[in-house]
Amino acid sequence: MAHRERGMGIERGRHRPLVRQIRRFASTGVVAAVGHYGTLVLAVELLRLAPAAAAAAGYVVGGVIAYLLNRNWTFESKAKHERAIPRFLLANAVALALTAALMALFTGPWGVHYLPAQLVTTGVVMVWNFLAYRYWTFAVPARRD
Repeated sequence: MAHRERGMGIERGRHRPLVRQIRRFASTGVVAAVGHYGTLVLAVELLRLAPAAAAAAGYVVGGVIAYLLNRNWTFESKAKHERAIPRFLLANAVALALTAALMALFTGPWGVHYLPAQLVTTGVVMVWNFLAYRYWTFAVPARRD
């Protein structure tokens, strides 16, 4: 017990802000995923869209949720919207292309059902998004004096 109190946990010290961001990013991801997966399932099951197209539509819905929560809560960014929105859109254009390519590969030649395929795709895209948002999209430029 004593070594836990001395700061052996990852949340203490210099890693604390990063751990908080990861937790908030994950929580934001859950909320965005509800929008994403809800759209995916409705589009496939009710609208009879192809899984790759439905996943892309779901990604857009999740993306709107993700921008608002990540900018204001996860990264507590002061970056101006004029700067952050184009960067968010570009980061998500890469993520959307990655999503569509992975879903096409998984559900096409590999024959994976669209839901497990989307789970794997989500994991890959989540790592990309966190890094892009933290280090580029919501980063505030250093002041030049």
